[in-house]
Amino acid sequence: MTMYPLNLISKIEELRKEMTDVALKKGITSKESLHISQELDELLNNYEHYKQKQNKEHK
Repeated sequence: MTMYPLNLISKIEELRKEMTDVALKKGITSKESLHISQELDELLNNYEHYKQKQNKEHK
């Protein structure tokens, strides 16, 4: 999934809030919490790759 950086950051923040809400209601080890956590990890990895690519292009 390729997203523009601002969309990516918005989605990351949205998932962080959702994960916190779900973890407080259902527990941090619930299937739903774990699923959201995996989605969040993927987006964070995408963002980190984007930042690394930008750094390489500006050197």
